[in-house]
Amino acid sequence: MFEKRERQLYFLYGSNANPQQVAARGGLAERVAVAKLADFRLAFFGHSGTWDGGEETVVESPGDEVWGALYRFSLGGSERFDAHQGVRLDGSGPYFHFSAEVVDVEGNRHRALVYRKDSCHEAGRPSSELLAFVIEGARAQGVPPAHIARLKAYDSVRASYPVPKRGLVPLAFSCSACGGGG
Repeated sequence: MFEKRERQLYFLYGSNANPQQVAARGGLAERVAVAKLADFRLAFFGHSGTWDGGEETVVESPGDEVWGALYRFSLGGSERFDAHQGVRLDGSGPYFHFSAEVVDVEGNRHRALVYRKDSCHEAGRPSSELLAFVIEGARAQGVPPAHIARLKAYDSVRASYPVPKRGLVPLAFSCSACGGGG
């Protein structure tokens, strides 16, 4: 099991990298750098009631990369973010901490925690509203334009109700496609 330090580094990607979401979920957090996670790609699985579309995660994909932001949270901030993400110490949540090396834009290597979906089922399409939120966050963080272009290329579907819908608890399903297990 991974021991948390008083101030832990997190690599945030997708909707979590949007500064609005960081402020709402994590409280006090220090942005350290724009960074990439090599040999992974962004993928969407299952269904998020919050966004009415697929839920995001990272999956192994040699040669690909996911861009996001490296943040340092206080212990309380990381616990709040973990709770919003559904990370549970007993491993029963829909996401888990994955320790990985990320590289910032200056070439510095950092060991950080990454949220990875532990429970998913069929591949899904994100809602266009979620995808717009992800792209807005990527721009705000200053990720490379090529990554934003890849985000724009994802197939999405318009939400059937007003999103984001807050206060929903994700259900857990098991799948081997995203590296998780039930």
